[in-house]
Amino acid sequence: MAMPKPLTFDHLNLFPGLVHGVFSRAEGYSNGSFQGLNVGLSTGDDPDIVNRNRALMLSSIGLTRVLFLNQVHGTDIAVIKSEKDVAGAVWKGQGAALSKIFNADAAVTNLKGLGLVIQVADCQAVVLYDPQKKVIANVHSGWRGSVANIIGRCIDTMVTRFGCNPERIRAGISPSLGPCCAQFINYKQEIPKSLWHYKEKDRPYFDFRQISRDQLGAQGVLDEHIETMGLCTRCRTDLFYSFRANKTTGRFAAVIALTI
Repeated sequence: MAMPKPLTFDHLNLFPGLVHGVFSRAEGYSNGSFQGLNVGLSTGDDPDIVNRNRALMLSSIGLTRVLFLNQVHGTDIAVIKSEKDVAGAVWKGQGAALSKIFNADAAVTNLKGLGLVIQVADCQAVVLYDPQKKVIANVHSGWRGSVANIIGRCIDTMVTRFGCNPERIRAGISPSLGPCCAQFINYKQEIPKSLWHYKEKDRPYFDFRQISRDQLGAQGVLDEHIETMGLCTRCRTDLFYSFRANKTTGRFAAVIALTI
């Protein structure tokens, strides 16, 4: 099996000691509807195969310790400031059950060597990095996360718990459901009116990438420090898993870690 090669953000590649990447579904051991590098244990795929995919992914970027969240489309943020905080919750490449798992949709840490993983199949993974404070975060933001502004909440956590300055924070937005495919027929019930200006004039299609950029900007993140990959997961099922395109599908991952 060939090693997977993650997509990376150009402006984050400038910082030594920072490892990051968004993994497509290419390579991997899964078959059928999950074909490729499925890292989601709750998808219906064989857990042993998913764990092999996870190990392959981490090996490709030199990591041995990562935090997987139980993502629930909420607003809770796992704050990891010591090894005690993450005891029992670190995935180390084995299939054994963890004694602890965070029900959260974002994680923030300053620990070295601990990867933060977000799993997606249309939602956005938003990686964040403050190069001065050496603090990283990874955020799961679907449409519910956009409505609740989990990105803004995570920036606030970086500021209040780690002393970060938003103007220093770098952000990367993963491939996700693009404005070409983000149709919300029931948007009047699901999306608050304050976000309707992100909708196309004559069609119920929303630009959630721009929502995320604006939410980052509203917290003080500079526009030149935000990079969007711009690939639509529903359009590119050859590269990514998409729940909109295929209800039974896997999850691809975005990972970020401090190494020095």
